[in-house]
Amino acid sequence: MWCYRGGSISTEPRINDRIRVPEVRLVGPSGEQVGIVPLAKALELAQEYDLDLVEVAASARPPVCKLMDYGKFKYESAMKAREARKNQAHTVIKEMKLRPKIDPHDYDTKKGHVVRFLKQGDKVKITIMFRGREQSRPELGFRLLQRLAADVEDLGFIESNPKQDGRNMIMVLGPHKKKTEAMAEAREAQAARKAERQGVAHSEDEAPSEETPAEAATDEAVASTEATEAVADEAPAEEPKTEA
Repeated sequence: MWCYRGGSISTEPRINDRIRVPEVRLVGPSGEQVGIVPLAKALELAQEYDLDLVEVAASARPPVCKLMDYGKFKYESAMKAREARKNQAHTVIKEMKLRPKIDPHDYDTKKGHVVRFLKQGDKVKITIMFRGREQSRPELGFRLLQRLAADVEDLGFIESNPKQDGRNMIMVLGPHKKKTEAMAEAREAQAARKAERQGVAHSEDEAPSEETPAEAATDEAVASTEATEAVADEAPAEEPKTEA
């Protein structure tokens, strides 16, 4: 009876002597088609070029193999996958909670957070929390949500209209910009700020120091004092007068 003992299934392509077929369709190092050749001949060419024979299409008949530097190929593939993950956009839903009778200053602060989230390309879930008698005035929460949506309409839109959920009223705002666009703009802005800081530092290092009028006047006064003292030192001493 056959029994599977587990273990991971390798996704690596077969290379060199691990290829077990009589012949292969060979592709050269520059992508040129060599044709169908015996496996021994393909391995001989790989050794001659100091490259690896890599099976790139195992399901083909015969399998397609290419001459390449497999270590370099794996490294470049890993770097491409890393860059793709770095640029991958994940949809994030932020949440902001407000009270129906929110203070104007608190409202501006909360709105600032919503603006920042939308600029980053994130969705924002706005929750109005009712307490006590406020539950009998749902129109207060509705008007507040409509006001907030109008204040940020240049950055986002109402993705989910306000609806009552127990003691809360919920609305979802979606950004006009996609997450990838917001991330790209943020990286460009960061690079521009970095370049500007480096340019300012460079110009400060190269710029000659300019003497201010106050410093120039001080230097002139010091020079004048030094000149006066030098003249006094060089003048002959006056002989004392004797009385007849």
